[in-house]
Amino acid sequence: MDQTLSSFGNVFAFLALGIVFVAGGYLTARMLRPSRPNPAKNSTYECGEEAVGSAWVKFNIRFYVVALIFIIFDVEVVFLYPWATVFKSLGVFALVEVLVFAGILILGLVYAWVKGDLDWVRPEPKVPQMPVMPDRKAEGGRA
Repeated sequence: MDQTLSSFGNVFAFLALGIVFVAGGYLTARMLRPSRPNPAKNSTYECGEEAVGSAWVKFNIRFYVVALIFIIFDVEVVFLYPWATVFKSLGVFALVEVLVFAGILILGLVYAWVKGDLDWVRPEPKVPQMPVMPDRKAEGGRA
């Protein structure tokens, strides 16, 4: 029990030291920096350009699709890293599990690819043209 408390004591001491270090840096910077606000300093600054127009512009949905696919595979790497560190001790069963995991993700990627969600410029859909039926009244027939 004493060993556990000692371990947690080390963690709490390290946490407290980190908080004091960060707070000390902020306070020191606040005391030493000059404070001379003016309209130019208080204006919005974005990459060297003045902000023009509204920030509420519509983005193409394809940006979000690509971002979601990136996040999915990025999270896959996060799940694979701990597995890779203990791979030798897990055996063949763990290898099969990770291959199934990666296979499911690859199937999802192939599905998105075949569906065309990864194409940046989509082709225009071809709508079949229906033949126009002649008007029977114009021909003198019965309607």
